Formats: sequence, C-alpha cells, structure tokens
Amino acid sequence: MTNLAKRPPLGLKFKEKKTDPKYLDYVRSLPCIICKTFHEPQNSVTTAHHPIHERFSTGKRPDADAIPLCEGHHQGLWDQSKIAIHKEPQLWKIKYGYDYQYIDVIRNKYPSNL
Repeated sequence: MTNLAKRPPLGLKFKEKKTDPKYLDYVRSLPCIICKTFHEPQNSVTTAHHPIHERFSTGKRPDADAIPLCEGHHQGLWDQSKIAIHKEPQLWKIKYGYDYQYIDVIRNKYPSNL
C-alpha cells in the first residue's frame, strides 16, 4: 500500500527546517541581551543561545528562537563573573527570568532585508 497523503504515520511529524545561518550571524552581531537589559558590563564575545527553559525534549529549538548571550551568561567557561545559563539554569531563571521571554525582543529587531 502506498502513502497517498504523503504524510508521516499518525503521531509522527516531518522534521522542520531549523537552521538559519543568516539569523544566527545577526544574533551574534548584537550585544548580550542580559548585559544590556540589566546594565552589566559585557566582557566576552556574543554567542547565539537556543532557549532551554521549559523545553521538554532533547531537541534544540529552531535558530529563529536564538538570543544573543555573552559567553559569561551562556556557557561561563571563560568569563566566570556571571551566572551562566548552562551551568546554573534555575539560578539564571530566578535572576533574569525565562530565556525564551527574550525571543520576541530580538526577532522584532531583525531587519527584513537580511
């Protein structure tokens, strides 16, 4: 029997395109959203962070959801003067809020001509 509807079996979904290199380059060109919002000095380069709070799967969120975080607020490997979301996600959430709440702030600034 052939699949006339060209759809996956019930309960399964096709993989969505999640990569957007231009958007990630744009995000990396911005200052850290946390340093800027909370008036902290940015001591390291900006990286693109895919939000993890309240994510109930092992899959990474789409690139369109990425937010700019300095290395200190992201991984905290080089700049250990800040709360790093991947080291202390609960403490980060208490101090700065959910990481996904910054998605629209960044998306709304994205120039339409890129």
